[in-house]
Amino acid sequence: MNGRLDEIAQLFEFIKETDKLKSVYRQTLITDRSRQENSAEHSWHLALMAVLFKNYANDPNLDVLRVIQMVLVHDIVEIDAGDTLAYDTVGHADKEERETAAARRIFGMLAEAFSAQFMQLWREFEDRETAEAKFAAALDNIHPMVLNYATEGAAWKKHGIKREQVLARNRSIANGSKDIWAYAEQLIDAAVRDGYLGK
Repeated sequence: MNGRLDEIAQLFEFIKETDKLKSVYRQTLITDRSRQENSAEHSWHLALMAVLFKNYANDPNLDVLRVIQMVLVHDIVEIDAGDTLAYDTVGHADKEERETAAARRIFGMLAEAFSAQFMQLWREFEDRETAEAKFAAALDNIHPMVLNYATEGAAWKKHGIKREQVLARNRSIANGSKDIWAYAEQLIDAAVRDGYLGK
């Protein structure tokens, strides 16, 4: 029994570490504009979206549980690496290196089986080769666009983001869901029309 309690204690150490994700703030504001969204909230919202939008994935045989696991794990590395603005070319230069080191440290807190599983989920999301990773990435990309539109382009305006940047950054949504990409294109057009996003 002692061994099981030790395992539980180790898992709770990891849970306490991941609580730090609640203090990693993203550029997007929450819909009431009172503050920036944190990465833990973002991950939870993506998990909810995976359930709600699964029927719009390109692959009808999608493993939704794997998508949920991926979106819950993929940003944990930001505890060490921080959030990198999607349009920050300088920040993206060493993003992979920072996040890989973070993944090794944080997932390394877990027993070998869990550590390997979380590392594999994180890597799968980053590689964007499986249907599940493509769909998870599509949700990850559309989410800040929806919040940006809901806040009248607050983060887009703050960083001087233009329509072509948003299109270039988010076209890959179609790899996971052509339907969600069609919605995203409408959202981008509406954002430009409404003055939330630069032409």
